[in-house]
Amino acid sequence: MPEQVITHPKNRHSGIAIFLLFLLGALCTFSATQLRSQSATNPDKSPQSNTPQAPAANSPQQPVDENGTYVIRKDVDEVLLHATVVDDKQHIITDLNRDAFTVLEDGKPQKIISFHHEDIPVSMGIVIDNSGSMREKRAKVNQAALNLVRASNPQDEVFIVNFNDEYYLDQDFTNDLLKLKEALEKIDARGGTAMRDALVASADHLAKDARLDRKVLLVVTDGEDNASRDSLEETVRQLQEENGPAVYAIGILGDEEHPKRAKRALEIIAERTGGLAFFPKTLDEVDEISRRVAHDIRSQYTIGYKPTNPKASGGFRIIKVEAKAKGHGKLIVRTKSGYYARTGAIASGAK
Repeated sequence: MPEQVITHPKNRHSGIAIFLLFLLGALCTFSATQLRSQSATNPDKSPQSNTPQAPAANSPQQPVDENGTYVIRKDVDEVLLHATVVDDKQHIITDLNRDAFTVLEDGKPQKIISFHHEDIPVSMGIVIDNSGSMREKRAKVNQAALNLVRASNPQDEVFIVNFNDEYYLDQDFTNDLLKLKEALEKIDARGGTAMRDALVASADHLAKDARLDRKVLLVVTDGEDNASRDSLEETVRQLQEENGPAVYAIGILGDEEHPKRAKRALEIIAERTGGLAFFPKTLDEVDEISRRVAHDIRSQYTIGYKPTNPKASGGFRIIKVEAKAKGHGKLIVRTKSGYYARTGAIASGAK
């Protein structure tokens, strides 16, 4: 008969020792179980939370955060520009180095202190007209918006705002296509068009809650703004706050009664923030435009400089960026036309 270690009389002391070891193991298992239970019911007390934490204000950023997301390390006084370069045929140029660029602020050359040309993810707001005139257009517009997200960096964070004479945050930051689709399908096509108010509110949401430094808004509308409280000038002023978003606009104007005025408003907003305005002749063109926007965003250079006029002195600063390189003809650099410097202690992009 095989020997039973715990019960055999000749191994009594060994059995007691093993029993004590067993008891100790059971106590350890019980303690671990309790700790897991407390962590589940009190996640804030968990010794290592899986929830990403926002960086402290003015803390140095790391190239990659704990989720593997690329972020930009920047000096507290640094101004970051996100620039697209095209040639005279509007082909995007992606092979330039730092030496190709010259940055001017208020006409004075600035020293470039950082330069990136990676496909850096963005925080993006998709702002869609939900007024009565958009009812028959929303299906194709929604599909184009989703294709924009599919063609973008998979680490982008996106929110959805639908607007008519009011604006609604129907989906906060996510990269879940199903959630974005559900938000886009919250169609209540009625009322007027408060596009400017929706853009200002969306820019404010980016400034307060975006995790990423690069910020973009895509607005799609089919008519002239007739319900906003903010004027066009006030809207541009707020969009040009330091580290404000680039605005890409798609104007499906068609037979709009005042197409020239509506078109000019979208052009001004896009031009001054470093984005682009598109005016498709047919609804079928919107999807291709959305993919072009994604390509434009993913092909940008990020240029950083510390202004010779300290940001603490405030005021509006006019920006111009030029590019020249051997092997290229005339190059056009598109970036924001200027910014209002913050005078407080919080740096651009700090959370």
